[in-house]
Amino acid sequence: MITLTRRLKRRLALFLAVFCLTSVAVFSLHPAFGQQVAQRQVTSNSLWKEASFPVENFQAYTSGFGYRPNPLGSGEEFHAGLDIAAPLGSYIRNWWGGKVLVVSDDTGCGTMIVLQSGEWQHRYCHMQGGVEVIDGRRYLVDKAGSIAIAEGEDVPTGARIGRVGMTGWTTGPHLHWGLKYGGDWVDPAEVLRAMYAS
Repeated sequence: MITLTRRLKRRLALFLAVFCLTSVAVFSLHPAFGQQVAQRQVTSNSLWKEASFPVENFQAYTSGFGYRPNPLGSGEEFHAGLDIAAPLGSYIRNWWGGKVLVVSDDTGCGTMIVLQSGEWQHRYCHMQGGVEVIDGRRYLVDKAGSIAIAEGEDVPTGARIGRVGMTGWTTGPHLHWGLKYGGDWVDPAEVLRAMYAS
């Protein structure tokens, strides 16, 4: 197992933050992911100032969107999101108001929630807690964080929807944040740059 010094960790975190937020394109994408259509939507949206950054106690961006070596195995994989490191238990906020489509805790994504906001779909993975069925409805429940959110529920922008955990396939506490527009994956770093610019 590789142990990183605190100084090396800070340098790596700074490099990743600069890389994710200032590069024109974090990774080149296969055309099948609809990058051009989604990119036009990202740059043309004038309402980004109404969105919410998804993590409290942000520390660093630890893995960008696109192809990367598989951190838990061999070969390459497509990483359909942005990994945002924060201390275990940090609250996760809803990026944009919408309806809860799915809550789940039985995939590599760990405990997760997926919301729909118009043409946008946003997913949050590796959260604390789990799924419980209460009165016939599926809920994401994190009792220690006072979170209980049901499938079909409307959730406003900026609402706390969970906490950073280490469920599913993960090497450390972080939020995996994935975005789709019209069914195509979008680089969340591009969205964060557009939010910052507005």
